[in-house]
Amino acid sequence: MSSVRIDHAVSSGTFSLDGETFDVDNNIWVIGDDDECIVIDAPHNVDDILALVGGRQVKAIVCTHAHDDHVRVAPELRERVTAPILLHPADKPVWELTHTDHLWDVDLEDGQTIKVGGAALKVLHTPGHAPGAICLYVHDLGCVFTGDTLFQGGPGATGRSFSDEDQILESIRTKLFALPDETVVHTGHGEDTTIAAERERIA
Repeated sequence: MSSVRIDHAVSSGTFSLDGETFDVDNNIWVIGDDDECIVIDAPHNVDDILALVGGRQVKAIVCTHAHDDHVRVAPELRERVTAPILLHPADKPVWELTHTDHLWDVDLEDGQTIKVGGAALKVLHTPGHAPGAICLYVHDLGCVFTGDTLFQGGPGATGRSFSDEDQILESIRTKLFALPDETVVHTGHGEDTTIAAERERIA
């Protein structure tokens, strides 16, 4: 069996919420082996994502949350690769801001495990940036995919609709800071960091 790996690219587009639109670069993360993979989030451009997937079977499209820059092309990607979209149900009102005619396929639950290519991704429900925000912890690779919950430099933004600063800090402290210090943090935007580095920044 081939070994599991993480593939990464950056896709550019826009993010819109509360009547404002911003240019934004999103990280695309694909985890799997030579045969199968999982796509984490579906920003901006399906072809950018498919370039990382290659000829592999996509087992799932896992959304860290439902802001438009993370789910905009999820339904189109689902059609192209015939894979289910997974989202935490608490993000339904956020999802509906972008997709009124399509729903996701499978509800994510805190603590569940998603397996791909010999690796196990543990779902951590981390509300605050969005009600249904989740992170994905991969013990075997010593990393966590945090979407917009935790960045290099601190927590994700909480100044817009459906967000809560106290809640995101509680999520980070109870769920993410419970992980080993050396855990690499793969974020939704920008550079990687570590749990230890961010622990120092957040009291």
